[in-house]
Amino acid sequence: MPSAAYDAGMPPSGIAPEGRRGGSSSTGLASARADRTIRALSWWWASAPLLLFAPAIAQAMGLPDVRREVGWAFALMALFTAVLAPAAGLVVARVGDRPEARGRFLIMAVLSGVPIFFFLFFGVLFPECPDGYHC
Repeated sequence: MPSAAYDAGMPPSGIAPEGRRGGSSSTGLASARADRTIRALSWWWASAPLLLFAPAIAQAMGLPDVRREVGWAFALMALFTAVLAPAAGLVVARVGDRPEARGRFLIMAVLSGVPIFFFLFFGVLFPECPDGYHC
């Protein structure tokens, strides 16, 4: 004999509707995509120092033309990587609801921001002060 819950349109005990179980394939697929994207962005950010030092490495290996001709391109790619990877990672971690990844990308953003700040301060702003003046 059916129970009152079954008559009210609810499934028998122990069986949850498909939407409440969390076992739908779209949620698992989105979760796996978010994890792969977070991993790829983390590796991309980790490649920034290699990009920055690639012209010096090429010169040490006997290829001085690389540093003279396209050294600026490697520096620009390293800067682009150091800024864009943590920003994109924060967005993916927020959308994918990954709090541990959000913390990781915040740390990456701070670590990327420190050398950029020092470059701007000591490379651009500080040299503009004339000798003898305290800016």
